[in-house]
Amino acid sequence: MPITRRVFLKNGALAVVGTAAIPAFLTRVAYSAANSATRNKRLVVIFQRGAADGLNIVVPHGEQLYYAMRPTINIPRSSVIDLDGFFGLHPSMSAFQPLWQHRHLAILHAAGSPDPTRSHFDAQDFMESGTPGMKATDDGWLNRALHSLPPPTQNSAFRAISLGPSLPRILSGNEPAVAVNNISDFGVGGKNPNATPIANTFEAMYDQSVDTVLHGTGQQTFEAVKMLKSADPAHYAPAPGANYPRGRFGDSLKQLAQLIKANLGVQVAFADIGGWDHHVNEGNTQGQIANVLHDFSQSLGALWTDLGNLAEDTVIVTMSEFGRTARENGNRGTDHGHANVMFVMGGPVKGGKVYGQWPGLNQSQLYEGRDLAVTTDFRRVLGEAVERHLGNKSLETVFPGFENPPGKFLKYLG
Repeated sequence: MPITRRVFLKNGALAVVGTAAIPAFLTRVAYSAANSATRNKRLVVIFQRGAADGLNIVVPHGEQLYYAMRPTINIPRSSVIDLDGFFGLHPSMSAFQPLWQHRHLAILHAAGSPDPTRSHFDAQDFMESGTPGMKATDDGWLNRALHSLPPPTQNSAFRAISLGPSLPRILSGNEPAVAVNNISDFGVGGKNPNATPIANTFEAMYDQSVDTVLHGTGQQTFEAVKMLKSADPAHYAPAPGANYPRGRFGDSLKQLAQLIKANLGVQVAFADIGGWDHHVNEGNTQGQIANVLHDFSQSLGALWTDLGNLAEDTVIVTMSEFGRTARENGNRGTDHGHANVMFVMGGPVKGGKVYGQWPGLNQSQLYEGRDLAVTTDFRRVLGEAVERHLGNKSLETVFPGFENPPGKFLKYLG
């Protein structure tokens, strides 16, 4: 049963809320519908770098042309995890099936950037800046999404975080953000000669906390980092059933769960996963795409399970710079394309549905005669999460030059 957000500490022990087992070191956050105004809502953005093949991820198995265009790399109907009789998930994505069945997972197909570039670098830049076709944009849309939000319920350097060694384009800008490569790397004292570059970066921020870097919250942040260190994060135990796969992406999401569950004021977060550029030997039910999809879906499924009640106020959106060609190439792979698929999961998501307009795979329907056409601008998808979930009503500043009124939202959020 939901209860108000507070720390359950008594006589040095952590009380268990509900029936879920809770890691011993965390101040597990719980919620009350009566206090929804004070609930910490979070937006997590996942970037699939390398241009994921959306047609082999969410398979249009009800369209015969899909099989004609991909004679060796198609996902057989008998292997597809059927969703609605027309679309189905790649079989390596079984971790997403419970989310779909419980309507916490929505799919947006034929989504992407209207810019025609097939350059990884330019397309990723446009998706992270939120201004397709404009290379002069200085900041990222996820950073701008924080501009007009009400003050957070707590001041924290962890309000905007990236899981990785450096701050990505999407989080660059005026709002403070920090890159977290490894929680254990953060220092909590004075200058530590053995600290890693990430720790030194954080401690440099702490040293300057009297000015605008941390907006005067250095002491609170210092205490938060001390909490993490004393919690011995290297021995963190995820919630039962949260089985993170080994590897960079799984480790990143496990650390994200730790930061969120430790109640450090995370409001927006970013992580990425590479390995999607399959020009040669892409595979189908097995092979390159199957392997990366297992890592991708299993990691996200573990994050969802690990967050427990906190998932109710968390929205996770996935994106990739562009899709792949509708037809396979001569090397049993796919080349750079156009439209793709996006996933949205979370407590407020009206899942169990594929949103957007399916353009079809007939020759006349393909973009430039070769690619799935974009029918939903990626900013439409992201704008709905920014306004309806985070509460930023100034979308014209988040996505300048793009008309994005609520009346045009896909309404995937409840």
